[in-house]
Amino acid sequence: MADDTDINTLRRILRECRTIAVVGLSANWYRPSYFAAKYMLDHGYTVIPVNPTYQEVLGQKCYPSLKDIPVPVDMVDCFRRSEDIPAIAEEAVGIGAKVLWMQLGVINEAARRQALGAGLEVVMDRCVKIEHARLFGGLNWIGVNTKVISSKRPRWLPY
Repeated sequence: MADDTDINTLRRILRECRTIAVVGLSANWYRPSYFAAKYMLDHGYTVIPVNPTYQEVLGQKCYPSLKDIPVPVDMVDCFRRSEDIPAIAEEAVGIGAKVLWMQLGVINEAARRQALGAGLEVVMDRCVKIEHARLFGGLNWIGVNTKVISSKRPRWLPY
C-alpha cells in the first residue's frame, strides 16, 4: 500500500521539519538523492548527509549512521532499498526523529507500522523535493514552468 498522507499533513510536515537527515545521500550530482538534498538546502533546510562512504556531501559533514548525528533531527529521508528501511526506522526512533519519509518507490509496511507505533509520522512512496515544490511553489526550479517548454501550440510557425 502506498502512502495516503493528505496535502495538509504534508504541508505541515514540510513547514515544521527543518532539519533533515538524508540516509543514502550520494555525492554524485546525477543521483536523485543529490538533486533532492540540494533543492532542500537551497530552500533553507538543514540537510545532514548519512552515508558511510563519504566524509562530506554538498558541503555538509556526512555521518556513517543516524545515531552518529550530534544534533536533533526532525525528519529522516530514506534513499535506500525498501528492505533496508526497518533498520533505518529503528534508528530514527532511537534518535527521536519526528518523521520517517520514504522516497518514491520505497515502500515497507512493517517499517511504517514500527515508526507509527513509536509515535513518528510516516510518509511513504513520495519525494520530499517534489512535494515541497508542489506545495510551496518551487516547480520553476531548474527548468520547469519556465515557458521554454509548453504543451500549447505556437500561433506562428518558426520556419
